[in-house]
This record gives sequence, structure tokens and C-alpha cells, in this order.
Amino acid sequence: MSDWKPKRFWTESAVVEADGGFTVELDGRRVKTPAKASLILPTRAMASAVAAEWDAQEKLVDPTSMPFTRSANAAIDKVRQQHAEVADMLADYGDSDLLCYRATHPQELQQRQAEQWDPVLDWAADALSARLLPVAGVLHQPQPEEALTTLRQRVHGLNDYQLAAFHDLVSMSGSLILGFAAAQNWRKVEEIWQISRLDELWQIEQWGHDEEAQAVAETKFTAFLHAKRFFDISD
Repeated sequence: MSDWKPKRFWTESAVVEADGGFTVELDGRRVKTPAKASLILPTRAMASAVAAEWDAQEKLVDPTSMPFTRSANAAIDKVRQQHAEVADMLADYGDSDLLCYRATHPQELQQRQAEQWDPVLDWAADALSARLLPVAGVLHQPQPEEALTTLRQRVHGLNDYQLAAFHDLVSMSGSLILGFAAAQNWRKVEEIWQISRLDELWQIEQWGHDEEAQAVAETKFTAFLHAKRFFDISD
């Protein structure tokens, strides 16, 4: 795999209004996505975040240091082209939501799951008008169709940029409900992330830390925080 990176060719970046939104110009030249689409962003805050990343590049352009730019590119080049498919894929998490599958033993883990997961399901029943039901064990049990339909409609109602962020909130937490909880500020995003890791943290308590697994978890946590920030500036 090539590690070639383009050189910085511009002096300064600027946020400008364009086509009902905002874009970023590098010495007057508009930034394009990897698929050569116009980088039209829905809010000035998002455009400013993208511009700041381009400003931060030094001699070489390092895409790995540009999460807002990468998320915006994904929203335009990928999500926009298959919005309905992405929305359906995420909505499907509701029928097998992490929060609904409970341990059958030991009692301490059962209690911890109830204490941390029941309040989120209660919040969803009220704030999202969708009541999902916890079940014992890991075998799939269908959730109420009315609740799933309501959740699906809400996912489809997200714009391309929100959906790009929501994809990461849901897939990394393993929970459609936790994705909504993060997006709608049910609690601090850090707490929601910890709730999503309840089972992992339980295993760590029983068997100790694994350095490789911990490094992976930290990388995911950073990405989860970014997804929340990107969602917040998407509308």
C-alpha cells in the first residue's frame, strides 16, 4: 500500500457561502470530495471545522488528521447516494438492540444491566414514542412492530450529514436507542459510551485488562465523540 500524501499547495483556507450552504476554498479554489463532488456543507460550523483541518496541515496533507473532512466526504459521496439503504440498515438495529438482550446470570450483572439500560429504554418510550422490551438470553425475539416502525421513520428523517454521524453512533455502540440517546443529548456522550460497554467492562472486572482490546476501545471512543460532534453541527 502506498503511503504517498499530497503536498500542501495553498496559503490559506476560507469559508464561503455556496449553493444554499457553505463550502471551503483554498486560495480561492473550492475543495472537492474524493468523488469530485462539490463540498457543500449544511452549516457554517461544519465548514469552519473542515477549514480548520485544512489550515492545520503542514507540508503534507494527512487525511487521518481530518475527521470532519472525512465525515463530510462520506455524507456526500456515500450516504447521499444510498440514503434509504443506510437508514434501513441502521433502523434494523432496533429489532436486535443491545439494550434488550439481558444476561440470565450472574445476578450482579443482571442488576447492573437493569440499572443502566432500563432508564434508556424508558427514555426512548417517552422521547421517541418507541417502547422496546428487554428479554432474557441471546436468542432473537421480535420487538413490537409499532415501535420499530416509529424508529425507522425517525432514522429516515435524518439528513445526509446527520445520518453519516448517526451511522457511527449506532454501529459503535451496538444500539439504535443509544445512538438516538447520544444524538438527542439524553446524557453526556461519555456516559452513553460507558453504558454501551457495560458487558465489556464487566468482563474486564472478572478477567483483567487486555492492552490490545483497551487500545481498540480508546480508538472507538474517540470516533464516537467525533460522531457526536459531527451530528451536532449537521443541522
